[in-house]
Amino acid sequence: MNEAASAGPFRVRRVSTTRAGGVSAPPFDTFNLGDHVGDDPAAVEANRRRLGDRLGMGLDRLVFMEQVHGRTVTVVDGPVAEPVPMTDALVTTQRDLGLVVLSADCVPILLSDEEAGVIAAVHAGRVGARIGIVPRVLAVMVELGAVPERIGAFLGPAASGRQYEVPAQMRADVDKHLPGSATTTVRHTPGLDIPAGIRAQLLTAGVSGVAQDPRCTIEDRTLFSHRREGSTGRIASVVWMDSTSPNDRPEAAHR
Repeated sequence: MNEAASAGPFRVRRVSTTRAGGVSAPPFDTFNLGDHVGDDPAAVEANRRRLGDRLGMGLDRLVFMEQVHGRTVTVVDGPVAEPVPMTDALVTTQRDLGLVVLSADCVPILLSDEEAGVIAAVHAGRVGARIGIVPRVLAVMVELGAVPERIGAFLGPAASGRQYEVPAQMRADVDKHLPGSATTTVRHTPGLDIPAGIRAQLLTAGVSGVAQDPRCTIEDRTLFSHRREGSTGRIASVVWMDSTSPNDRPEAAHR
């Protein structure tokens, strides 16, 4: 796992997993966290428990989504037993509650305003980014007290514009709605750079800073990629407000 952390009245922590360290069999090997891809449910459950334990929260403090490539945003105020239905963004003001995005090429976005104590996790693929999931989640965060200029963003591993080939008409349509996303791939074909478009959208909205994991899921075989592999697993990107002191955190959380 790769982790970034932010200073504040409490510590905002962000983690992105890789495909290593779990129990799933091929083609989901090994740390698949998606329960909708055809993997053995028992293996997914074991992997999710392992994730919760390594983050020091337990599985019951992780909130998953039933991601549908839409623009629905859901505010959660505590643990939920099942994935939140039909949503592509979670927002909370609760500490020690991990908001989880699953992805295998789409852009996982982790947002936080430490001063307001508001965090969000967003699933933004080509469709969701095009129809405006990012402005929607920012509006909900503002309703809960966040200020765009205080919000920090982290974009997790995703398909890069170097590799994400699309028809020219699709590139033009997406760029019309998500300016800055049109690009040309390494094969000199029409492409989309969804992380670049989202970064531009966040900065235009006044978000103070946007950090980005440079890894391309299509290129990097330590990550899952639906475009590269078809049937495959999902990595997780998680954001939470950690109220424990450094001495109280399990050593396993330091990777």
